[in-house]
Amino acid sequence: MPSDQDSRVTPEGPAPLWVPIRPPGLSAAIHLSEAAARNLALVLEARGIACRLQRSVWGWQLSVPQGLHQRADQELRLHHEENRNWPPTPTAAAKLTDNGLITASVLGLLGLFHSLTFLRASWAPGRQGWLSLGEAAAGKILDGEWWRLVTSLTLHVDGQHLFGNLLIGGVFIILLCRRFGSGQGWCLLLLSGVLGNLANALIQSPAHRAVGLSTAVFGAVGILGGESLLRNRRRLLRRWPLPLAAAGALLAMLGTGGERTDLGAHLFGFAAGTLLGLAVGRLQNHPWPHRPLGNALLAATAALVPLLAWLAAINRSP
Repeated sequence: MPSDQDSRVTPEGPAPLWVPIRPPGLSAAIHLSEAAARNLALVLEARGIACRLQRSVWGWQLSVPQGLHQRADQELRLHHEENRNWPPTPTAAAKLTDNGLITASVLGLLGLFHSLTFLRASWAPGRQGWLSLGEAAAGKILDGEWWRLVTSLTLHVDGQHLFGNLLIGGVFIILLCRRFGSGQGWCLLLLSGVLGNLANALIQSPAHRAVGLSTAVFGAVGILGGESLLRNRRRLLRRWPLPLAAAGALLAMLGTGGERTDLGAHLFGFAAGTLLGLAVGRLQNHPWPHRPLGNALLAATAALVPLLAWLAAINRSP
């Protein structure tokens, strides 16, 4: 800091050999706030340049010896250039849509469908029949039964499996739909689940089978994480572990395996979601998905895809 002698106010003004210096970025003014003046004085003292502060009715003035004026001006300009964009502009907060009730209602329909799979009727294939028609059987998927990539997301082994996905996964799905809107959110969720199931089928044995929404739930975590990383890329080093930590916590809560569930589908769902999040993050400024018509069309697409997949599965049943 400048010494008390350098910083004191003198009624006569600066000594003749001391000349005021104009801080960079100011076209004409040479008077500063006290905080700005003391900050620049610290810069000059760090460079070994003597300076003094004086206060007037217009503010604080920084002066340097006449012989050091050019050097002081150069040092302040370098300091100004190095700190031009500091501190960085805060990242704009993500806009959220109030659609939690709608998303929770759709999750409720998934629970209702699970109950219907236990229904015994002449028109219903029965519990094992639903599983046989819609589970993600790796060999059958690679043989062209594409609908299993979707239908398997709507099936669950038992009530505990369903409850875990709806209760824990529902938190991430609601966040996803609030961030992107119901239509775009559900489309992204389905796409991450489909891609996760497809990648898993490619590496598993033909006999491998899996069911459950958890592949898409991990996709939701990846989408939110990927988009957040892109939106906060200036603080990437501090934020990149967050989606990985969320995925790890989700694995701990949902488990890493079990009957007709598997770790590979979870990890591939997360990877697919992360890539989708990075991709959609670059397109977030496009207004179409957020307009009422765009959101409605995307919502209709998200609703039709599972319906068409189940119709294809039933039509191909023996």
